[in-house]
Amino acid sequence: MATVCWAKELRDTGITVNAANPGFTATDLNNHSGHRTAEEGARIVVSVATQDAPPTGVFLQEDGLLPW
Repeated sequence: MATVCWAKELRDTGITVNAANPGFTATDLNNHSGHRTAEEGARIVVSVATQDAPPTGVFLQEDGLLPW
């Protein structure tokens, strides 16, 4: 909900706000039990952050849009 609210609030500023799902990524938070590396988990974030015209107010993962 915060993503959608911030996206709406900032829509006229050129700032985009999105949520991204990195998948089950091995990190200190889960004692490195995830099956994805940090680099694999970061791909979606980097992909969205470096788009010329990114969407705003959406929830994404590597294989596309996730429904709210």
